[in-house]
Amino acid sequence: MAQPMTQRLDRIDLLRASAMLWMTAYHFCFDLNFFRLIREDFYRDPFWTWQRTAIVSLFLFTAGLSQAVAVHQGQIWARFWRRWLQVAGAALLVTAGSLLVFPGSFIYFGVLHGIAVMLIVVRLTAGWGAWLWLLGTLAIGLKWAAPSIMVAWPALEVFNTPWLNWLGVISRKPVTEDYVPLLPWLGVMWWGVAAGRWALRNHPQWLGNDAPARGVNKALVLMGRWSLSYYLLHQPVLMGLIWLGMQLT
Repeated sequence: MAQPMTQRLDRIDLLRASAMLWMTAYHFCFDLNFFRLIREDFYRDPFWTWQRTAIVSLFLFTAGLSQAVAVHQGQIWARFWRRWLQVAGAALLVTAGSLLVFPGSFIYFGVLHGIAVMLIVVRLTAGWGAWLWLLGTLAIGLKWAAPSIMVAWPALEVFNTPWLNWLGVISRKPVTEDYVPLLPWLGVMWWGVAAGRWALRNHPQWLGNDAPARGVNKALVLMGRWSLSYYLLHQPVLMGLIWLGMQLT
């Protein structure tokens, strides 16, 4: 039996590319700070922490949009699992790399780890319609309510341990360079799925089309389509270039 063909919609790739460019600029500044060329507090300064939140939100929202399109176009589970294995494998590479660079704060549940788990959840729930808006709101709201809930029920402190803090029901943020737990971020991806399903029914042109892009848009669409490879490579390249520049000055 022939497999359903899936088409990439250019505006989703453009949106993803925008997040990638913003991420690159953010990480370039982070790396300058890592090499002590600038002095910034990326862990507490709202100027940087809110940028990180916005970048991750944009990535996860576009991931939700993409899943809505994939389900709408009849993507089979075999194709889904092939892509999922790529994401999960990349997440393991990030963990291994961060162990070398940040042994005391390595990444064990960062954005790729979170996406790998969330993709399965949103795939299973993509047909829940408008309920996804409510579920997304609850997932985001529970993140803010968790500290108070844990004060009321101290036994829930177990969720702060590394074995369970990937769920996001925490009152203390773990020491790690990248932390993207299910709560609240699953809510953002659910909103992306809900928005994508709504747009496909009412305004499919908002998501673009599969017509060949031109000029700058062509480059950005290509970047958006190779987002996983770009994500894995951009930090080693940036850090290598900065280190090289330091050796030449």
